[in-house]
Amino acid sequence: MTADPPAISVERATEFTARDLADLCDASESAILEGGGFGWLAPPPSKVLERYWTGVLLVPEREVFVGRHGGVIAGSAQLVKPPRNNEAQAFAANTTTNFVAPWARGHGLARMLALAVEDAARDQGYLALNLDVRETQDAAIALYESLGYVRWGTNPAYAVAGGRLIAGHFYTKYLAPLPESGGDAA
Repeated sequence: MTADPPAISVERATEFTARDLADLCDASESAILEGGGFGWLAPPPSKVLERYWTGVLLVPEREVFVGRHGGVIAGSAQLVKPPRNNEAQAFAANTTTNFVAPWARGHGLARMLALAVEDAARDQGYLALNLDVRETQDAAIALYESLGYVRWGTNPAYAVAGGRLIAGHFYTKYLAPLPESGGDAA
């Protein structure tokens, strides 16, 4: 008799149990070591990761989504809302820190996380979702392009990793029809 595959799920996090925080920090460290560290090049000390994740939950403009593999948090993605004082760009949100620990890859969890962020943004009335990604993150680029994100630009001096300059790509996906373009109204 074969065992059932582990359950894969995504949920919005509003708090972390001690176990969930430990799992998220472990998954973060694994992803950082594999080059998908959402800015980190080397894993910071555990306490820094714990403060980062607990702090993110306190930011009103951020929503954290976690992906579970067999009940264990194995990845994350965030919806970042525009600042309240930026009315002109209030139609668009950003997605960031979409990662899955190497041991949990290949089960569709990164896609599920990306779609959860999209659904939340759409449900909150955002018309567009933006993101940026290092040119070296081939799997992330393939995922977002398969989901309909359009690359609109590249910054050739986006990051430095391993002592070399790395470009970064910028993407947008429209979640709903945009107003007609045409000049600055104000």
